[in-house]
Amino acid sequence: MIAQFDITGVRIETERLILREWSMDDLEDFYAYASIDGLGQMAGWMPHKSIDESRRILQMFIDGKKTFAIEHKASGKVIGSLGIEIPEPDPETKLQGREIGYVLHKEFWGQGLVPEAVKAVIRHCFEVLRYDYLICCHFMQNRQSRRVIEKCGFTWFSTTPYETQFGTWEQSMNYILYNKE
Repeated sequence: MIAQFDITGVRIETERLILREWSMDDLEDFYAYASIDGLGQMAGWMPHKSIDESRRILQMFIDGKKTFAIEHKASGKVIGSLGIEIPEPDPETKLQGREIGYVLHKEFWGQGLVPEAVKAVIRHCFEVLRYDYLICCHFMQNRQSRRVIEKCGFTWFSTTPYETQFGTWEQSMNYILYNKE
């Protein structure tokens, strides 16, 4: 069953990050990482070609109320995003859950920031929202996301074909994490 989610008023702090709602003040930071070649393709979307494209997508994030801005405390910049999406594939269960998806500016890769953010959101979803499960997926060749998923305790449950925004098909490795409470 699809759990409800609304980011309004939610702010999660970790040692190095703040996960919060987006605002239009974040546009320059968003474009700075979303326009990097090789970043979006890891998740099935093309780099942003213009600030106007980023503005439209940022407005979708704001209106959708399901995507966190990942703010780096030391720099004060938004360096990524973490969405709480409708699961695909849905594990077809009566349990309540969602899917986590994330992206991080390449400059900040290899510092453990994504596992830090994902673990904080897992705690929020399990302890505050009382979800029964979370799903997280990656394309077969995306080793960085696979490592994040492993570090966060997810277990593989299926591999499915996934059509990207640029019309190609990728194998999606799908993982699940159950709330132990």
